[in-house]
Amino acid sequence: MNINPYDLLNRNRSIFKEDFKKNEDLLSEEIENSSFLIIGAAGTIGQAVTKKIFFRNPKVLNVVDISENNLVELVRDLRSSKGYITGEFKTFCIDYGSREFEVFFNETEPYDYIFNFSALKHVRSEKDPYSLMRMIKVNITFLSKLLKMIKDKNLKNYFSVSTDKATNPENLMGATKIIMERMLFDKGISHNVSSARFANVAFSDGSLLFGFNQRYKKKQPITAPTNIKRYLLTKEESGELCVLSGLMGENRDIFFPKMSKESDLYDFTTIAKKYISLLGYEPYECSTEEEARRNAEDLISKGKWPCYFEQSDTTGEKFIEEFYDSSEILDLETYKSIGVIKNKTASNKESMTYFLNSLEKLSEKGTWTKRDILKLFFDILPDFQHEEKSRYLDDKM
Repeated sequence: MNINPYDLLNRNRSIFKEDFKKNEDLLSEEIENSSFLIIGAAGTIGQAVTKKIFFRNPKVLNVVDISENNLVELVRDLRSSKGYITGEFKTFCIDYGSREFEVFFNETEPYDYIFNFSALKHVRSEKDPYSLMRMIKVNITFLSKLLKMIKDKNLKNYFSVSTDKATNPENLMGATKIIMERMLFDKGISHNVSSARFANVAFSDGSLLFGFNQRYKKKQPITAPTNIKRYLLTKEESGELCVLSGLMGENRDIFFPKMSKESDLYDFTTIAKKYISLLGYEPYECSTEEEARRNAEDLISKGKWPCYFEQSDTTGEKFIEEFYDSSEILDLETYKSIGVIKNKTASNKESMTYFLNSLEKLSEKGTWTKRDILKLFFDILPDFQHEEKSRYLDDKM
């Protein structure tokens, strides 16, 4: 049984529907007459954007992702819905930080628009120095290489996805994204660039709600933090926000959803209980993980679903996310449901060069600690509010 995300979030349609419909003719005409490269196209948001573009019949749509299986499903999904387009549509199973990607790009460009969704997005990936280095390479180093490749290209726009965790970041994933934003808005780039910060995407791969689906399928307990609140978008909404930013955004714009703390901020225990109720079960709160695991089969047979809720005490978990800070210039008038951060600050070239060179030296050295990496982050982000705790997400159910 699949839960309709709009039912779960108390919405009956996309919050961006009016803005998207208002610009539909312009978007469709632009897409039909343009060529696109989508990197990270087989992830949740990448697929949502790929579908929006594919359904509007682009001249060229090349998509890149390292997940062979997800690319296969993306193609099957497109062929089973829209079918075919008159323009070129091709998929490539390539790591965008690789030599293969460089050769591919040099042989297939020029593109009018490039959308980049390739990222390591989980706080889990910063628990050890090896996964953390991989996160930095995907979120920052590979982007640096790509920006050099497209610096003097005749693009209409380059879009790279960000996150609400980039605002006053407390975890290293968010820190990589604020660095990415500053790198992206380098004034030396000759074409337009844009980005989007947005909320958690409901049921996206690896998300807590995706985990709810997996626990339901496997008849396992559902767990959630009691002290964490998040804004949530549907997959459809994430695609609409990124398409609008990528095609309608002015140079150095960051789009974000206009969402209210009063009506749009959800705590995960409330979401968990509603999810269980929509499945036709009664939430049953257990006092320990062990109790929830031990009694799962018996409770589920009686129409009750075992839950375990506890306060989060893990490294990198911010209690409430934000879309912008007080120093940023906002445009809240152009769109009904979207705010725009204008003229975001570019990076300091000297500090960015030092940061990238130091990371490369650590990688080439062949050994590094998390402390080594943290020092570089605190150097380039003096206000970085990060605290290492003794517990990580992998240490809990």
